[in-house]
Amino acid sequence: MDESLFHLINQQWISPFLDLFMAALSDAEIWRPLFVAVGISALLFGGFKARAFVICLVLSLLIGSLVTSALKSAADRPRPKQVESVRMVQLQKARPKFLTLFKEPIIRFSASSDRSRSGPSFPSGHVATNTIIAVFCTVFYRRGWLYWFVTAAVGYSRIYLGSHWPSDVLATVFLGIGESLLLLAFFELVWRAVARKLVPQLFASHSSLIVDFDGRARPPGAPPSST
Repeated sequence: MDESLFHLINQQWISPFLDLFMAALSDAEIWRPLFVAVGISALLFGGFKARAFVICLVLSLLIGSLVTSALKSAADRPRPKQVESVRMVQLQKARPKFLTLFKEPIIRFSASSDRSRSGPSFPSGHVATNTIIAVFCTVFYRRGWLYWFVTAAVGYSRIYLGSHWPSDVLATVFLGIGESLLLLAFFELVWRAVARKLVPQLFASHSSLIVDFDGRARPPGAPPSST
């Protein structure tokens, strides 16, 4: 089932538009400047909510990358291109990187030389990163659940590009959700234990990292703040 679905996505459900879209979606170098700019803006101009979101998310991504690396070594599962010939889509070189979106991607099938160019298949670093972001967006922001569409698209792109098996993507999503919730609970406990003593005035207004960020009292029955 895993291999059959992989072959459908990687070699049959394809199109020139999807080739460029999926390759661009999986290229972190294209999107990194945007995420960095948003994060810095939130830290400089955002309120408590935005700063808590960025700081907790960055810490979680750093921890997540270590967990992913350790699990890759432990599982040591071969990637599709390491066990068979798969269809690969590669963006052409360009500077700045986003200009590659205006060039036709290179399509080729993997060869024996590709087998040693990548690490193990499970878990997927791309999917783990975007799952963590999706969980944090969902918890911190009312419409943050919309980021799950991005996570789903990135996961699909990893199969489309021949980098991961479908089971890698699905298992990584559950792994990322569990990891994110554990880290959120840990950050919340640390905040309540430490902030109460070190920054009592700030803690009086923001006793939780996740709930009632604006610090304003809410009358009974009133909906949560959307800010």
